[in-house]
Amino acid sequence: MKFLLYISIFASALNCGSPAEDKATTSETSTPAIEQEVEQQNDVLVGSIQKQDLIKAPHATWFDPMYQSYEPGTDALETIKENINDYEIKVFMGTWCSDSKREIPKLYKLLELSDYDMDKLEMQAVRLDKTLPNDLQEEYDVHYVPTVIFYKDGEETGRFVEYPQEEFEEDIAKIVSGQDYKHSYE
Repeated sequence: MKFLLYISIFASALNCGSPAEDKATTSETSTPAIEQEVEQQNDVLVGSIQKQDLIKAPHATWFDPMYQSYEPGTDALETIKENINDYEIKVFMGTWCSDSKREIPKLYKLLELSDYDMDKLEMQAVRLDKTLPNDLQEEYDVHYVPTVIFYKDGEETGRFVEYPQEEFEEDIAKIVSGQDYKHSYE
């Protein structure tokens, strides 16, 4: 039985984009919204998280190398620096998802290099079936992770979904500078 569970988790982790149809295949159980912000089961973080959660074991093994090695293009970084603080950002990611492991460290580095006010960043880690205990993913129409949603004056202005159209920083620069941008599933 454990073998089937591991196979199911492995298959789900291979594709961060396809929503799982059968929620019963994971070891996660549905829990009501609780005071505890982060639920951890089998090294999968669930709920509201921060960078501090990702720089600890076991997540540091993927977060730190990508964060350290990422060097954004200077033109895109300058555009981001000029505009990013006009935005609030809501992120949905999976600590089990290869796309999230690739893009979320880059996001943190971009935001830090841009002197972004991290109080305006909200990070939600989803279960293997891309759900949260409070079903927040439904309210924000999240089907793929990572999904990074940008808000200006309370209105959604754009979102990055799963993988870049060009380079990560170029996609983000287009969103925050108001250029025409379509994510992977538009």
